[in-house]
Amino acid sequence: MKKITFVAAMAIAAATFTSCGNSSAPKAELKSDVDTLSYTMGVAQSQQLKGYLTQALGIDSTYLNDFVKGLNEGVNAGDDKKKSAYFAGLQIGQQISQGMIPGMNRQVFGTDSTKTLSTKNFVAGLLTALGGEKALFTTEQAQQMSESLSTSIRAKQFMKNMEAGKKYIAEYAKKEGIQKISVDRVDSMRKEHFKGDIYYKVVKAGTGAVPTANSKVKFDYEGKNIDGKVFDSSIQRKQPVVMQVTQLVPGFTEALLHMPVGSEWEVVIPQELAYGENGSSGIEPYSTLIFTIKLLGIEK
Repeated sequence: MKKITFVAAMAIAAATFTSCGNSSAPKAELKSDVDTLSYTMGVAQSQQLKGYLTQALGIDSTYLNDFVKGLNEGVNAGDDKKKSAYFAGLQIGQQISQGMIPGMNRQVFGTDSTKTLSTKNFVAGLLTALGGEKALFTTEQAQQMSESLSTSIRAKQFMKNMEAGKKYIAEYAKKEGIQKISVDRVDSMRKEHFKGDIYYKVVKAGTGAVPTANSKVKFDYEGKNIDGKVFDSSIQRKQPVVMQVTQLVPGFTEALLHMPVGSEWEVVIPQELAYGENGSSGIEPYSTLIFTIKLLGIEK
């Protein structure tokens, strides 16, 4: 029989927490094989559920009895539509406060924990529109304004990254042996026009072929912010990457289009040729990036 996991079976007997000294768990009555199967399946799921609650949902183990109380109410609600709606509201409310708001905060404010969106106003807008009442803005207006304001606030929040990047590049460009590649092209896949300069230092000169825009290449890389913090590294993982040249950020692509196989370059990419206003995992918006790139080969 296929193993049933907690994610696949949310309705688990409350008896799973009897080991926690919970007095609200129903007493088992094992009168048949099905009764015993039900009970043993519950016990078998207990450890996985504990892990899910404490690790995925952040539930303090001190309050497992309160969880059991809620679980009992949910299990015994049956098809009571009123209770089902209430429990759904509780669940979504927690998802908003614990997941959605923190996620949007990271998107707008990055790592600045001193700033946060207003949960009260978010819920006010959400429930007003959900209930069919006339909100202060139409859905279309709200969508446009939220995108515009988010971009504006993000730009102000991360302007320091843009200025720091410009300063770093200005100093880097003065160093001995630094070369420049000017980028001015339209990316047909992204349908964007990219323009700017990347700067690089040849660590090791290669003698092989140079990739074209249609090439699939094998390479190693390590990416750092200008403060020296590594955000990604295939070199550390010892796992070279094979990708189409044009599937990378524009500055990285441009470097590869000028590198002979066997080369190792240190490349400084300005934010407009990297992840720009969006940023990426471990990379704040408007960040200048430094890559060590080792071009290992061109795949057939």
